[in-house]
Amino acid sequence: MTWSDRVDEDPRFAPSMGAHNANPSDIGIGALIAEDYRTHGRDWFSEGFWALFWHRIGNWRMGLPKLLRIPMTLLYRIMFRWVSRSVGIYLPYTVRVGRRVRLEHFGGMILVAQWIGDDVTIRQNTTFGIARLNALQDRPVIGDRVEIGAGAVILGAIRIGDDAVIGANAVVRRDVEPGAVMGGVPARRIG
Repeated sequence: MTWSDRVDEDPRFAPSMGAHNANPSDIGIGALIAEDYRTHGRDWFSEGFWALFWHRIGNWRMGLPKLLRIPMTLLYRIMFRWVSRSVGIYLPYTVRVGRRVRLEHFGGMILVAQWIGDDVTIRQNTTFGIARLNALQDRPVIGDRVEIGAGAVILGAIRIGDDAVIGANAVVRRDVEPGAVMGGVPARRIG
């Protein structure tokens, strides 16, 4: 299935073109950054915190008037590239990210999903993205309270249900039911 086949059942599959501020609307930018800081153990040197910080700034700038947005866009682009290269976490602002997301054990993270829900934990060497080059918007939707193990790969227009656990090095190409525990290559339900 493609994102366009799925968007009627779940609007989270609709691609974000980045034309507006897609940060969670129920919290201001300062409180959101403070919450991310607490989620990452109140550690100013947490690589996951800095990747999320610039992701949040990238979204926030889209709500500014155009004259203010121009210098903020330049700053965002420079810092996005610096963070992605220095800490190994690629998280573009067009990915809609919920609250209290924890990027644990930085490095090798390519996080190009349509949606990442609230209270999600993502570990190192994780890849979210497309499954085919002719389907560039077919990206996963990650539900709330999902645990994703090191080295997991989640590809295509699939939905990872709330409270699911994706085991280390699992390769997921099909929908995952809420609460399921998945492991293996290809991933199958193990709990």
